[in-house]
Amino acid sequence: MTYESTSDDAPSWEFKDRDIAILCELSNDPQLSSRELTTVLEEQYDIDVSHVTVSESIRRMRDEGVFREAIIPNEEYYIFALFEFKFNAENFADRWRDAMEHIKQDKHTLFFFLSDGEYQWKTVMMFRNREEVSRWIHDCYTEYGDVIANVRNSAVHNVLKFKTDPRIYEDLGEERDDE
Repeated sequence: MTYESTSDDAPSWEFKDRDIAILCELSNDPQLSSRELTTVLEEQYDIDVSHVTVSESIRRMRDEGVFREAIIPNEEYYIFALFEFKFNAENFADRWRDAMEHIKQDKHTLFFFLSDGEYQWKTVMMFRNREEVSRWIHDCYTEYGDVIANVRNSAVHNVLKFKTDPRIYEDLGEERDDE
């Protein structure tokens, strides 16, 4: 199966069982060395390859953009908040890009995405305390209040899962088998 997207920077990758197994195992433990992965691949997936092949496969998938690496701090250090942005249509055409870039580049932004409906931008942000959240909202309205009609924010309490579940990669193999 080849993954294709409409985005110019989307990876085009022919997934092998080995690649899917590597992604599953790295999701489970990102610190596994290529030698350790080689052992796991043989013992759990009956895939016999050298650690050099495993290392090369990881490097090629990383270079192609099959997966991204990010340093995500332990959730005990920060509070997380979900922000949803509704727009003021009067001024949107003139300043939307500035507002979007500001939010996207802000140090508090962990995850920023577009959605449908009235609240079309959403972001998950990290702050050290509730006062920082309030200050951020105030500063955002001060600078971009003519573009943003409303910001809904929700505190995220008790983060119960904060990782990629390796089983998600099994879908890649199933999609390949369906072709």
